[in-house]
Amino acid sequence: MKDSDQTPVHRLQGLLSDRMEAVNSLIADRMASENAPRIPQVTAHLVGAGGKRIRPLMVLAAAALYGYRGDNDVKLAATVEFIHTATLLHDDVVDESEQRRGRPTANLLWDNQSSVLVGDYLFARSFQLMVEAESLRVLDILANAAAVIAEGEVLQLSVARDLTTVEDTYIKVVRGKTAALFAAASEVGGLVAGASDADVAALRRYGDALGIAFQIADDLLDLVGEDIGKNTGDDLREGKLTLPVIRALAVAQGEERAFWERLIGKGRFEEGDVERARAIFDRHGIIEGVRESAFDWVAEAQSALEGLPEGDVRTSLHDLAEFTVARLR
Repeated sequence: MKDSDQTPVHRLQGLLSDRMEAVNSLIADRMASENAPRIPQVTAHLVGAGGKRIRPLMVLAAAALYGYRGDNDVKLAATVEFIHTATLLHDDVVDESEQRRGRPTANLLWDNQSSVLVGDYLFARSFQLMVEAESLRVLDILANAAAVIAEGEVLQLSVARDLTTVEDTYIKVVRGKTAALFAAASEVGGLVAGASDADVAALRRYGDALGIAFQIADDLLDLVGEDIGKNTGDDLREGKLTLPVIRALAVAQGEERAFWERLIGKGRFEEGDVERARAIFDRHGIIEGVRESAFDWVAEAQSALEGLPEGDVRTSLHDLAEFTVARLR
């Protein structure tokens, strides 16, 4: 692959290849269990399904900006991947999902109990790795992120099918369930590398904005038919109040309002509803408006990088922000 053909993720993986190999090795080592062989089986199914490993890359990239040469970045990169994998296992149980990254979910192949308990095991492993970094500040950041992720998921449940939900609430949910780990990954990478408080704060802002852009893009891609490892329209079938739906509700009247009350409010999905929803979004220019909002968050992420050390890593992080929503163009 030519350099010009590489995505920012590929470029970061190339720049940090030795570190990522160490992360992958550590993940394989720490997901093992002598007493419960199902743990590595379930974990390997999800870890082996692919994924770009963006979150651990962000830890490594943030540390690399400052020329870090220790091994705490590797430990913390594995930590955030374990936290992320644990939340995916739990999410698939909560959402009763049957597909993840184009493959059957762990709860479908095994059972809900295994998914929940293996997720708990990975959370425990992540805290062991946090402690090994020997930094109370790092422990505080990542422990807080784990709590905020859970808060975001509970908030999403509490507003499910609530047609009065506003955009501010949506952003709170996204900041919890998605952006919190992006922000923490960037922050701890800079912290262990000795970055200044101002730079650590900038890295956190970068991760937060990137995470929000990432989730808005994911919500849109569920509607526009891109291959994201799940069926198009799954969010609508599950009655999730994504940003396009919230904006459609804000202008809905008459038949459109009745449609959303049935589909989202009452959870009654009918054949053809995905196409009908798309027609409503197109009628009001909602897809384009949400796309613009995603790119606004991209710009926010990129601006946070402006005062950080220049070089290939910063350039790749800058480009990564736009790549996150590139399929929306």
